[in-house]
Amino acid sequence: MNTVIVNAIGDTCPIPVIKTKKALAAMTEPGMLEVHVDNETAVSNLTRFATSNSCKVESEKLEEKHFVLHITAETPVKPVINYGEIVCDTAAAPNQVICVTSDKMGLGDDTLGANLMKAFFFAVTQQDMLPRTILFYNGGAKLTVEGSPVLEDLKKLAEEGVDILTCGTCLNFYGIADKLAVGDVTNMYDIVEKLSAASNVIRP
Repeated sequence: MNTVIVNAIGDTCPIPVIKTKKALAAMTEPGMLEVHVDNETAVSNLTRFATSNSCKVESEKLEEKHFVLHITAETPVKPVINYGEIVCDTAAAPNQVICVTSDKMGLGDDTLGANLMKAFFFAVTQQDMLPRTILFYNGGAKLTVEGSPVLEDLKKLAEEGVDILTCGTCLNFYGIADKLAVGDVTNMYDIVEKLSAASNVIRP
């Protein structure tokens, strides 16, 4: 059985889980991940992650700040991260929120703006630390419906545990409420709560 080593020592939450997920997803045959972390919170999160993906897991404390987990996958799996089950230190894992107010990025040429927005969301999917929430309102609501050029990237983010929320009033205004294809409908009260609780907000 092949063994893949994942070094997550020094990584802030939830990066150890994300690294482990990527390594597990890359496995094409049964094998073991040997994951090294430096805190018990990461051990707990990885144990829940492994268990939820039908993998066997054993952990061992080697030193004061050195833990190793052996995660065994008896068959190839398509791992999914549930961020609701990951407990992170708030100082180490910012509650990042992305606010999208248009289906185009920046001002100037609309074609360029649409291409930039598509590139933006692809880039988001490649980050080690994903945002906790992405809010779509006003023209941004057009990006979460059928036919959206960024729909596949948004679905991928949703599968990774990112909350995709679209303003219901905006969907109704544009007449596209019945075409919502990813995430959930939200309201202004919830939008304000998400923004108020955010540690940082990105507006593309």
